[in-house]
Amino acid sequence: MTNNDQVGATDGSDDDREAADAHLADVEDGCGCAEVWEHLSQQREASAD
Repeated sequence: MTNNDQVGATDGSDDDREAADAHLADVEDGCGCAEVWEHLSQQREASAD
């Protein structure tokens, strides 16, 4: 599976990649899956309020 398969159909440009990863902008580089899960959970909670 390629990166494009994971993020949806894009032409592979930097703008497309940045848009696909924007929801992870506040996650530190090199963090693990638990940190990503926690970050996404906090975002969902904040949007539900």
